[in-house]
Amino acid sequence: MPSIDGLYNYRDTGGLPLRGGGSSRAGVLYRSEALGALTDEGVGQFADTLIGTVVDFRTPAERETAPDRLPDSRPFDVVELSILQGATGDLIKTFTAPGAAPTPAQLEAAMDRIPELGDMYVEMLRGGAAAFARVAKLIAASHDDAPTGVIVHCTAGKDRTGVATALMLDAAGVDRDAVIGDYAQSEANLAGPWADGMIHMIESFGVPVTPKLRTLATGTPPAAIEQALSWTDAAGGAGAYLLSGGLTSAELDRLGERIAG
Repeated sequence: MPSIDGLYNYRDTGGLPLRGGGSSRAGVLYRSEALGALTDEGVGQFADTLIGTVVDFRTPAERETAPDRLPDSRPFDVVELSILQGATGDLIKTFTAPGAAPTPAQLEAAMDRIPELGDMYVEMLRGGAAAFARVAKLIAASHDDAPTGVIVHCTAGKDRTGVATALMLDAAGVDRDAVIGDYAQSEANLAGPWADGMIHMIESFGVPVTPKLRTLATGTPPAAIEQALSWTDAAGGAGAYLLSGGLTSAELDRLGERIAG
C-alpha cells in the first residue's frame, strides 16, 4: 500500500475482504493521523491520491495546536467534526488548551476520569451518531469522476478515526475480522518515534504513564473495538446506528456500493 511521507498511520481501506466475497474498493475511504507532519514530498503524494474530502475529528484546540498541512495544487473540502464527549473530551482539552499548562490538580482530576478504551468508544457512539452519519453521507456522495475519496483523521488516527472507520466498513459489509484487524494495525503503525513522542509529551506534564494511560495514548487492543461493535450490534448493527443519526436508506445502500462495489 502506498505510503505518504511524514505520516505513520495513513492507509487506504481498499482490499479488505467482504462478508459476501470480494474485497473493499480502493480510493474511497482513507484513514490517518493528523496531517500537520506532511513533508514537502508527502504533500505532493497526498495531492496525487483520490482524496477530495478531509474529515477532521479533532477539537478546535487540537486543530489550533497542530494545523493540518494540505496541498494547494487542488481544492479539498475540509469537514470539522468534533466527536468527543464526557470525560475523554475533558482530558483532551486539559492537554491541548492553548497557552495554559494544566495544574497538578487538573491533571489528577482528569486522570481519575479516564475510561477504559472500549468504554470510551461506547461513550463516543452514544453521543456521535449524527457526526458518524455525516461521514457516511460524504462517502455515499463520492464518485469516480473526480478525486472525491474521503479521509478521516484525528490526532493519532486510532480512536475517533478507528471507531468511524470500523462503523463505515462494518455497515458496508466488510468481514468483521478484517474490520478488527484494520483497527488493530494502528498500534503497530504508531510504534516507535510517534508513540515515543506521545509518551514523552505526557511525561512532560508530570503524569505517570500507567499501563492504562499508555494503551489510551498509543494502543489499539482488538477487544476495545470489539466492545464498540458489540454495542452497535445490540442496537441493530452499524447500518441501523448510522440511520439513527440521519443517514437515509438510499445513502446506506450507496455507502455499501462505494466501499464494497
